[in-house]
Amino acid sequence: MNIRPDTPVEAVPIAPPAMNPRTRVLLQGPIVPTLLRMAWPNVLIMFGQAATGLIETYWVGYLGTDALAGMALVFPGVMLMQMFSAGAMGGGISSAIARALGAGKRDQADALVLHALVINLVIGTAFSAAVLIWGRPLYRLLGGEGASLEAALIYSNIVFGGIVLLWLMNALASVIRGTGNMLVPALVICAGAIALVPLSPLLIFGLGPIPAMGIAGGGIALVLYNLGVALVLGWYVLSGRNIARLRLAPLSWTRAREILRVGAVAGVSTVQTNVTIALVTALVGLSAGPAAVAGFGTAARLEYLLVPLVFGIGGPLVALVGTNIGAGQRERALRIAWTGATTAFVLCEIVGVAGAFFPAAWLSLFGSDPAMIATGSAYLRAVGPFYGCFGFGLALYFASQGAGKLLWPLLAGFARMAVAIGGGWLVLTLTGSLAWMFLSVGLALAVYGAGVAAAVWSGVWFRRANVPAAPRTS
Repeated sequence: MNIRPDTPVEAVPIAPPAMNPRTRVLLQGPIVPTLLRMAWPNVLIMFGQAATGLIETYWVGYLGTDALAGMALVFPGVMLMQMFSAGAMGGGISSAIARALGAGKRDQADALVLHALVINLVIGTAFSAAVLIWGRPLYRLLGGEGASLEAALIYSNIVFGGIVLLWLMNALASVIRGTGNMLVPALVICAGAIALVPLSPLLIFGLGPIPAMGIAGGGIALVLYNLGVALVLGWYVLSGRNIARLRLAPLSWTRAREILRVGAVAGVSTVQTNVTIALVTALVGLSAGPAAVAGFGTAARLEYLLVPLVFGIGGPLVALVGTNIGAGQRERALRIAWTGATTAFVLCEIVGVAGAFFPAAWLSLFGSDPAMIATGSAYLRAVGPFYGCFGFGLALYFASQGAGKLLWPLLAGFARMAVAIGGGWLVLTLTGSLAWMFLSVGLALAVYGAGVAAAVWSGVWFRRANVPAAPRTS
């Protein structure tokens, strides 16, 4: 471009800042190939994290039904921490960083890294203190008694004593995912899960000079896993290899709000899911006892596996939708959301139908108690066919995180709670049948999926929102 020497300075066009190639792909790459390319490492991330619970459950199952029931009492809380730190606050972190990068605000993205770490450390510490103080009445309220209650407390005190490491690990992973980089967190987390395979039984059953620690050993192994992964991810961010880099700066409420306005609302949705499972656990325990709790808890682990499966797609949806909305590309953001939700529906429905037809294939991996198998089978037959609806709604929930609009997914979650808990309690009271109560839980998943889909279809992402409409072309 030729510029005359006498041209005023203010009339000289300013070249837009160079766009990072990774960000350019999010804004301009073909949707399906880009989504799938980002999704597969993120699926590995979440299955790696979910595998930690399954590995623990598998080995603890050898300690007997009381130990398995104790883990079933603690498991909703552990998954709450996992989903809250990775899916809720993690989504808020990734969304804020993606929108900043999409708008070309690199300095803001850097500053958000420090805010993400501080926020997650504070929240993780608060949850740790709460469970350590009120763990016993909490697990008793969920139906814990006798040996199963004591097993739950031993495991819980260790895991929640170090739960802040989980929050730190997921803050770092979310910072990296917000740039569109799904591969590095996937490799690190899966390597940690592989290391847990020998570490967990080693500490549970002992070997040589290492004493058998029982269920406590499983808790220690999980804490060590979180520590190791957090250290490696922290090194990656501090090394400067990540697009968004840690920059020391005064803490700002404006920047913290960018994370919290998505993450805090998403946290309520996460609590909804786990409170629903926890209260259904309580209903099962009150009506059928510890063996039924073990069966329901083991069956519900398959449902929990849907969360990492969908999050494998949802993590990229947060980055893709957030970056495109930050750049003003609304129609592309919506196409990405519907594509991801349809993919999630198909995958989750396959899992649910398989679980409904072959429940014993899953349940027998963790125990052989007849009452446990019977309760778990009844649950999977009733709820499994609705798993696709859950996946569809959950994928749109993650896409809504990227858009920074979570009110309607939140309301759909409350509707799910009302149908699952209120309807389930009513059906159980009238019929005394766990199978009919489980059907209410399945119908609640359909209500959730339909509610979120209707909201996104109606255009709530862009109502009264100061979102630029012109697409970014540079």
